[in-house]
Amino acid sequence: MEEKEILSIKQRFGIIGNSPLLNHAIKMAAQVAATDMTVLISGESGVGKESFSKIIHHLSARKHGQFIAINCGAIPEGTIDSELFGHEKGSFTGASDARKGYFEVTDGGTIFLDEIGEMPLGTQARLLRVLENGEFIRVGSSKVQKTDVRVVAATNVRLLEAVEKGKFREDLYYRLSTVPIYVPPLRERGADVELLFRKFASDFAEKYRVKPIKLDDSAVDLLLSYRFPGNIRQLKNLVEQISVLEMDREIDSQTLQSYLPQETNLTPTLYKTKGNKQDDGLSEREILYKVLFDMRRDINELKKLVHDVLQNENYGSDIIEDHQELFHNMKVPTSYDDLHQGNLRIDHPSGEEREREERERERYELAKVEDISHETEETDEESLSLEKKEKEMIIRALQKNNNKRKYAARDLGISERTLYRKIKQYEISE
Repeated sequence: MEEKEILSIKQRFGIIGNSPLLNHAIKMAAQVAATDMTVLISGESGVGKESFSKIIHHLSARKHGQFIAINCGAIPEGTIDSELFGHEKGSFTGASDARKGYFEVTDGGTIFLDEIGEMPLGTQARLLRVLENGEFIRVGSSKVQKTDVRVVAATNVRLLEAVEKGKFREDLYYRLSTVPIYVPPLRERGADVELLFRKFASDFAEKYRVKPIKLDDSAVDLLLSYRFPGNIRQLKNLVEQISVLEMDREIDSQTLQSYLPQETNLTPTLYKTKGNKQDDGLSEREILYKVLFDMRRDINELKKLVHDVLQNENYGSDIIEDHQELFHNMKVPTSYDDLHQGNLRIDHPSGEEREREERERERYELAKVEDISHETEETDEESLSLEKKEKEMIIRALQKNNNKRKYAARDLGISERTLYRKIKQYEISE
């Protein structure tokens, strides 16, 4: 095929670039278009695989037939058979009428199956029958129907690896890849990136009625060195952002850099990335265990905080006694090693620890009673009433601490909040 023919195809289908890999892909698509052979287009997401399927259809004898593009990854597994092959009335819940599938509707035309690697195994078997015999059966029917459809498939994953893992049928793979076409990513197309940038800048300048943006030499160097993991789709979005947001129409490298995301930020955090030493050696399961470990630790710390608050209230001990199941098992793990070894159970405090804590608590409480005992020796018999005695103790503690509630509460062994409530209850003037 001559260069003039390739240039004509580029102009017709809006393809920009002069990369040898791109030209080779266009040449193969044009050559195979005249046949009815099945074609498998491979390439990363965003490289423009659908454009090559349109080249194949419009340069073929089927150009007057229907062309339908279907994203197999966007159709739920439970409905993809119905979408592709149709269904009979009442064949499943919600099937109120019979419906034709895409293979029946596009008889004599071309179907483009994008993300073919996402197709369920059951649907793959049905597709294989269509490719080999031109036959299909509607969902809920037993009648075999015929169709004359050309299939062009595309994938952004390595189908051979999917075959090895049992996620894709080997016979279907070899049936689809009769003629494989590889569409190169932007990083393999050299100066095509700058040509595409200029084309998009011109388009958006016309759309938004502004002057087109231009790159200086330093910005061009940065553009050509960037890998563009999102390929043409990412480049187009980038140019649109700059065209709308930047007032200065000449873009330098510093301005361009502010719009280019770091490639490491594009990788989901749950997956291990190169250079991430913190997560090296951790599988997804171990990362999940680590998250659960942190949640368990936070919950136990919250339990401990509530326990301490209630313990400082006069009525708190009763609540703790009535709801012991809430406050057992409060020893907080201190390292991820315990979890990594499978020790997910949190131990109860030992008997010696509980006895030591109880002795310290009793010694503290006795010390507090001793501090104020000399002030209550001269009480008369009427002060034996619990409420009167409590009121007198609060008054004495306030007098001793110059009406400072914080220190009075500490002497009484209660919280400042409880002291405030008691002052209001007994109508004590400070």
